[in-house]
Amino acid sequence: MPAYQSAAPDTSAHDTIAQLPIHVLRDEEAILVSPLKLRTHDLKWLLPLAGATSIAFATDHYTMNTVITKDGPWNQANINTSNVLIGGLAGVPLGMYLYGRFGGHEYERETGMQVAEAGADAVITEQIIKLVTWRERPYQDNSRGLFYQGSAGFNSSFPSSHSVVAWSAASVLAARYPSKWMKIGVYTAATGVSLTRVLGQQHFPSDVLLGSASGWLIGHYVARTHRHSDHN
Repeated sequence: MPAYQSAAPDTSAHDTIAQLPIHVLRDEEAILVSPLKLRTHDLKWLLPLAGATSIAFATDHYTMNTVITKDGPWNQANINTSNVLIGGLAGVPLGMYLYGRFGGHEYERETGMQVAEAGADAVITEQIIKLVTWRERPYQDNSRGLFYQGSAGFNSSFPSSHSVVAWSAASVLAARYPSKWMKIGVYTAATGVSLTRVLGQQHFPSDVLLGSASGWLIGHYVARTHRHSDHN
C-alpha cells in the first residue's frame, strides 16, 4: 500500500463532528504527498492497476460508442440506479451514526464518522483531479474523451465522483465489519454504482476504474488511521 495507507491508528481520543475538518485536512495532506512515498512493494498492486488503466484508456472511445448503448431511457435508468445505490451507501452510515450517538453504541458512531470523513476526503480529492484534467463526458464530442478541454470545466468526467465516494464508503464499512457478507454487500453496491455510471453514458470505464481504486484507498486509509474502539 502507498505510504498514506499505513499510518498507525490514532487512539488518542474519540472523534467528534468538530474534529472532522481537522482530520480531513490531515488526510488530504497525506493523500497529496503519497505518490512521493511509493515503495518497491507497492508495485504488486500498482502495476496491475496501471495495466488495467492503460487498457481502459485505449478502449474508452470504442466501448462507449460500440459496446454501451446510447438509448435515452436505458441510460437514464442506470443513472437513477447509481443515485439510489450511492444514496444507500451514504444513508446507512448516517443511520449508524445516529443510532450510535443517541443509543450509546460507540463503534457504530465511530463508523458513521469515518464514512463521513472518507466521503469528504473523496470529494475533495476527485474535485482537485477534475479541475486539473478537464475531461469531456462520453456524451460529448462523439465520446472522444479528450482531456484539458475548456468545455468540460467543472463537469469534468475524470474521475467518476460517484465511484470515488461509493468505494470510499464501502472500504470503510468492509474494514469496520470484516464479515464475508458485509464485504459482498458493500462491494457489490459500490460495483453497481461504478457500472451504472458507464451504462448511463456518464463516465468512461477509465473514469470509474481509477475512481473506484482511489475511493478504496481513501476509505482504507481512514479506517486504519482512526481506529479507536473495538467491535463487540
